[in-house]
Order: sequence, then structure tokens, then C-alpha cells
Amino acid sequence: MHDLVRRARELAPSLQARSAELDSARQLPADLVAELKAAGFFRMFVPRSHGGHEADLRTGLAVLERLATAEPAVGWTVMIGSETPQLLACLDRETFDKMYSSGPDVIVAGGFNPQGTATPTPDGYLVDGRWAFGSGSTHADWIFGNCLLAPIGDVPQTRSALVPAAQVRIVDTWQVLGLLGTGSHDVEISGVHVPAEHTFDLFAGVPSIPGPAYVAPLMHFVLHLGAVATGIAQGALDATTALAAGGKQRLYAKTRLADTQLFQVQLGRADLTLRAARALLATTADELWELCSTDPAGLPAIGPRISATLTWVTDAALSVVDTCYRAGGGQAARDASPIQRRFRDMHTFSQHAAAAEGWLGGHGAALLGSPGGFAY
Repeated sequence: MHDLVRRARELAPSLQARSAELDSARQLPADLVAELKAAGFFRMFVPRSHGGHEADLRTGLAVLERLATAEPAVGWTVMIGSETPQLLACLDRETFDKMYSSGPDVIVAGGFNPQGTATPTPDGYLVDGRWAFGSGSTHADWIFGNCLLAPIGDVPQTRSALVPAAQVRIVDTWQVLGLLGTGSHDVEISGVHVPAEHTFDLFAGVPSIPGPAYVAPLMHFVLHLGAVATGIAQGALDATTALAAGGKQRLYAKTRLADTQLFQVQLGRADLTLRAARALLATTADELWELCSTDPAGLPAIGPRISATLTWVTDAALSVVDTCYRAGGGQAARDASPIQRRFRDMHTFSQHAAAAEGWLGGHGAALLGSPGGFAY
């Protein structure tokens, strides 16, 4: 077992114990961020040449799933922060090196949706905008925002701008159903000059760092999300199994939950559904890693399937969590219930644009040899 996976497993009890605290704080406390840094999670994809672990994709998925099983907000927030070097690899090599000159635990947060504008200047851009869902922004070192440039013809052009966190205003907007501890507030950049070397092309940037981890980072990110989804579902399944094993008997029921044939069928189906989702992530990750390593030109062909994989995995995880919530009865509805918490977290997760049902249509169109992409 990779040391990072072992550390995630060892931290699980302490992370579970802090769930209510994270919900209340609506962000990761500073001491927990420090603990996660010390464990090496935020540097797991950083190149070894820059003090990181340069973990492969399968290892990263295993770490994220274990963290999300223990505490979904931690799994989500580590996912965002650990992806930093894959974003920064879109900068030129000299700038990348400067970013890591003080150590490997650099954390970037920000917004992928082009909700800002970047006005060209002689040596960079003047950036204005406000981006929603800035997960981990309260403990980030840098904030990026994807911006619209003046279009070339009818085609919108975008550029991502990277700004020191001290120059960004965090707007407290994270009042939501679940994943409360992720601190996914809005981030606002107003009239900040960003040098050209601190900007990059989020969708078509060429990595300045060698290695499969830095090729097609957005595809990696999609599978990272899938690992968090399976982690949330595993946490719900574990809590439900423990509830039933502890003698749970629902009101008006004649037998204990664990002895009810219908529950046994539902539990068996849920477990196998989750295993199938995890297996799909694993085989897809292996295929992506192989192409990143040996045949990057083949990546566009699997793009629609990778996006559709997240949608399918999310639906599978959601069905597992819903089964657990219904089986738990009134006890599962309480705020203190780990099943209820994962019900909230998973339903919040399922609203993410990257998990939308339309991505299945993109995959279907690709199977038919059609150029159709995302479509509801």
C-alpha cells in the first residue's frame, strides 16, 4: 500500500470526529489544513523534482476515496488543493519553478467558469470578475479565475489569471445543503493587474512539466471527482452496515433490520453497485494513464467517455446513498447521523456541472460517430 493511502486510512477516525465542526465552520480549520499538508496530501501530484510525491492517477484516486469516506468535505477540498501542480504546469517552466521555490505545499483554488474579464495591457491583463464555488479558497495561497478575452470572430477566447490570495476578496456565500466544510465561497478579483506569466490556457494549455500526470489534467480532474463520489457512498454504506449490525429495528417492524430479507437484498445490491462504480473508475484511469504516457494524440477519442463515466459513477453513488438513507429510518434523518450527512453531501455533489446527465449524451453521440457533445 502506498504511504499516502495508509496515511489517509490512519487519519480516518480523527476526520470523522470533526465532521460536525467542519459543518459549523463551513471551511477547513487551519490546524486541519496543516495536518493534511504534513501528511503529504496536497503535494501528492507535485513532481518529485519539486519536493512532491508525483503519485500516479490510481494512487490519487485511492487517497481521495479514503479521505472522502472518512469526511467528504476533506476529500473534496484535498482533491481541489492537490490538483494545483496540474494547473500550474500550464504555466511556463520558469514560472512553475518560482511557484514551488519555497516548498511543495502550494494550494490554488478558483473558478473554471469564465465569469471574469481580462483586458490586455502591455505586460499582462487587467482582471475583474467574481467566480462561484471557490472550494478551498479560505486556505489557498493563490486564486485563479477563468476570464473572457475579446473574441476572435465569433469564437469566445478565454484566459485563466492567477492572483495571490491576499489580492482576492472571499465573499461568504457558502450556505448550502451539503459539503459544508469545503468553504466553496465566491471569490472576487477587482481591477488587479496580472502579469502575462501568471496566466494560462485552462483548456488547451501545453504542460511545461514532463510526465503523464500533467497531460490532459481536466480528464484527471473528472476521475478525481468520481473517487470522491465513491468515497461518500462508501461512508454511507459503512454507517448503514454498522447501524444494522448494532441491532437497529425500525418502528412497527417485526424483526431487526439486519435480519430483514429485503434489507439484505438492498444492501447487497448497493455494495455491488458501488464496487462496479469503483471498478469503472479504475479501468478508465488505467486507460487514461496509458494514453498520457504513450499516446497523447489518442486522448480526444476517450474524452466523451471519461466525462460520461463521472455521470454514471455519480448516479451509482447517489443510488447507494439513497438506499442507505431510506433503510436507516428516522434515525438517519438526524443531523448527528453520518448517513444523513452523506445524503446531504452526495446530493450536493450530484449538482456539479461535471456530473450532469448531458455528458452521457456526448458519449452516446461519440459511439454513433456523431460530432455531438454535451446536450441535455
